[in-house]
Amino acid sequence: MNLYSNKQKWKIALMVIALTMVGASLFFSNSIVSKMGNREQERAQQWADAIKKKLELVRLTDRIFTQLRENEQREMELWIDATKEVSKATPLDQVPDYSFPLKIINQNKNIPVILLDNDQNISGSVNIDFDTSSLRKDFLEISADDLTKKFEDSLQILARIWQKRNPSFTVEVYEGLFMTYVYYDSKEIIRLEYERDSLIRSFNQELIDNEGLVPVLLINDLTKEVIGSNLEKDKLDAGNLAATISELRAQNKPIVINFKNGQNNLLYFDDSPELKQLQYFPYIIFFIIGLFILIGYIIFSTFRKAEQNQVWAGMAKETAHQLGTPLSSLMAWIQLLETEKIDPMIPAEMHKDIDRLEKVSDRFSKIGSGAKLEESDLNRTVQGVLDYLRFRISNKVEIEFNTNVPVLVKHNAPLMEWVVENIAKNAVDAMEGVGKLTVSVHTSPKWTHIDITDTGKGIPPNQLKSIFQPGFSTKKRGWGLGLSLVKRIVKVYHKGKVFVLHSQVDVGTTFRISIPL
Repeated sequence: MNLYSNKQKWKIALMVIALTMVGASLFFSNSIVSKMGNREQERAQQWADAIKKKLELVRLTDRIFTQLRENEQREMELWIDATKEVSKATPLDQVPDYSFPLKIINQNKNIPVILLDNDQNISGSVNIDFDTSSLRKDFLEISADDLTKKFEDSLQILARIWQKRNPSFTVEVYEGLFMTYVYYDSKEIIRLEYERDSLIRSFNQELIDNEGLVPVLLINDLTKEVIGSNLEKDKLDAGNLAATISELRAQNKPIVINFKNGQNNLLYFDDSPELKQLQYFPYIIFFIIGLFILIGYIIFSTFRKAEQNQVWAGMAKETAHQLGTPLSSLMAWIQLLETEKIDPMIPAEMHKDIDRLEKVSDRFSKIGSGAKLEESDLNRTVQGVLDYLRFRISNKVEIEFNTNVPVLVKHNAPLMEWVVENIAKNAVDAMEGVGKLTVSVHTSPKWTHIDITDTGKGIPPNQLKSIFQPGFSTKKRGWGLGLSLVKRIVKVYHKGKVFVLHSQVDVGTTFRISIPL
């Protein structure tokens, strides 16, 4: 009992130490993963800050060409005023001085202007990128008049487009004759707009092409339009976009980014796939270590059981061998006593003890060399054990054997007698020499059962799993090998089961031995 208790204490202590080590490992691993996650979020924030600085350049460029457009508009207004001054009627006796207005008009080298009359026909143009000579390359076969007409049609189309972008100016040249001036942004403003849009396009492309970046999604906060992302296309579909945004919002707080015109854009981001995989790394390591320990335990347990089997077999053979010599000597002495004039009952009883010792020797011999199973009546085997015990236990113990018909089952009779005898003797000890021992044999479709019931002190629930362990005993002088040997004979040699069917303290216990049919 003390040996088994110490073994259990050591198991519990080692289990606590192992769980402590595993818990500490998981704690430190999760701490490292958490720190890496925080650093990854910091890098994402730094990346967003860098984008914000990049967008500052976009906004600066936007402000510059806005100012240039305003300057060009004022310049255009001044140019129109100069044109109005030139167009004013003057008295005949005065010679008008047009040098300053003409100077202002001639200074316009960048702003493209188209002049329309009352009927919206083309009256002239300034700073246009194409003319009839450039059109001639595409229309070689048409006449000069048709080419001029096509050029004017092109200017009229441009004029309509420009009027939607910039305000036009109408000037009364002569009474009843009005001229409309339509202008567009200068080449410098167009170049600045192109540079700004290139920066935005490069930012979007950077989002898409940078595979090493954490998963990001940049959308317009108002229209929910996707501006840029490196996520898979199916997650950006109209049906999945809302779910994707919700998923990313649950992971991290979005970062607000302003592009231009005061529009707010939200940058959603998630942890990188590597970080997500790393979160499961401690558990994978724990599983691998546990699997390795389990395999190691199974291997060493197999070797330990094999060694135990060798020890059991060796001990049994040696016991049978050691009993053989004194048995032979005792038989010779009994024969000598039979020739003497003594009470015949003495050698007869001695013969019974010799037969018992030979049976014990035979049991150990079978354990050491392997038990041969033969089909025979199990009731007869059990009956023989009970008949032997009736005259060797207290007469205050009532033995009842319930059986009806012969039960033929493959078993080794000497070993099965030993099993029933061991359990029955333990039952008598539990009853302290007073009570009832009930044995019954019955069958099921696949098993034959032997139930041994006593009216003893019972087995506490915390000991039910320990009673078959080697070294476990409730007796002060017990070795704890009886039930262990019982389990070995039933399980190893007969491929059966032995267990406590039910037990109640101060009421009794029922052991069941099950042998396969």
